[in-house]
Amino acid sequence: MPQMMPINWMISFFFFIWVFILFNIMNYYIFNLKMNNMKNNKKISLKTLNWKW
Repeated sequence: MPQMMPINWMISFFFFIWVFILFNIMNYYIFNLKMNNMKNNKKISLKTLNWKW
């Protein structure tokens, strides 16, 4: 039904935004958890923080 397409596109768009935000929040907290563990161990290795471009 073509009349329902805008609603379907809006639902898909909001679902994508929701998944994107959820992924970024999870990534942020996982990275913070790893950094806190590194600080607690007092073994900060800069090799793990270097990006391989």
